[in-house]
Amino acid sequence: MIRTRIRQAAWCLALAAASWPCTAAPTPEAIESEVRKEMVAQRVNGLAVAVIQDGKVSYVKAFGKRNEQGAPLQANTVMYGASLTKAVVAYVVMQLVDEGLLDLDTPIDKVLSTPLPDYDSERRHGPWRGLKGDERWRKLTLRLLLSHRSGFANFAWLEPDGKLRIHFEPGSRYAYSGEGFTLLQFVLEEGLRIDLGREIQRRVFDRFGMGNSGMSWRPEFAQNLADGYTLDGKMVPHDQRSRVRAAGSMDTSIDDFARFAAAFVRGEGLSAAARAEMTRPQWPITTAHQFPTLAPELPAAQRRSDLAAGLGVVVFDGPQGRGFFKGGHNDSTGNTWVCVEKSRNCVVLLANDVRAEAAFPRLVDFILGRSGVPMDWEYGP
Repeated sequence: MIRTRIRQAAWCLALAAASWPCTAAPTPEAIESEVRKEMVAQRVNGLAVAVIQDGKVSYVKAFGKRNEQGAPLQANTVMYGASLTKAVVAYVVMQLVDEGLLDLDTPIDKVLSTPLPDYDSERRHGPWRGLKGDERWRKLTLRLLLSHRSGFANFAWLEPDGKLRIHFEPGSRYAYSGEGFTLLQFVLEEGLRIDLGREIQRRVFDRFGMGNSGMSWRPEFAQNLADGYTLDGKMVPHDQRSRVRAAGSMDTSIDDFARFAAAFVRGEGLSAAARAEMTRPQWPITTAHQFPTLAPELPAAQRRSDLAAGLGVVVFDGPQGRGFFKGGHNDSTGNTWVCVEKSRNCVVLLANDVRAEAAFPRLVDFILGRSGVPMDWEYGP
């Protein structure tokens, strides 16, 4: 307890020295009390929490249950990472950029040996045939795909006819797109012969001792696995994803992802320039909310000046300075990861119950203090 208090005091003094709002880190007991209160209020089955202070993991704990049998959710329970995958993919891409193997701004038509719409097997390659006749695909780069500026809908199957199309000039605005990350993976694997799953395993999971993480299913995950819960409380069995998907196939645990989050905020594994590029504002975000992804842009006078696309993350400016965050979501999963850059403080929340998302704004503020993370944009009004 004494060591905890010393860390809290040091954190607060560091913030005060930098003229930022000084909010002492809550004690583990206070975090636990707040989490349990929010879980009851939102009827959440399972929620895992990690706190990073000054680039070091200071708190990890899981609460509630992981399945219908009532088995407890634990710090090493395998949970669905959902779109947190995209931040991990961006991290690996920037390592490859550091090594001179990739250029973020090379058009993808200079990398692929065949015009994108001519790849003929949708099951193997993707829905690229829908782009036939629209030469704007040639303007796409890895930077545009990583910052959600491809012009695609979130996924091709969401289109009325199920065919992929470009809705706006590539690079001209932000619109969240999992399909853009699918294309990024295709360019890496088909055009550059980079095995993305293998690179993520080596460069992230192995490097940081993330033994309960993977980009595709492993049988040993079944020993301690979280099923999910929908808004109406229905249990959904964990999806045993057999394919690596850059848009969101990662399984992980709160213990594992806390290690990655701490290493990332410290800048480990990337040059200073590459790390800065990931969390540099790449392009303004001009919609009221993240979803639906192709919502109209706001009038210029109503747009937020504190919100922008990074590479694999979203960047914001708040009372504690520059921060970034990434969410992950499906019908039975809710995740978020929020960091403040200068203090290197972060919170990670992984839930196997989508109802936990309603508690995220309160929990992030309680743990980090007032950071300015735009939860209203992420989750809507």
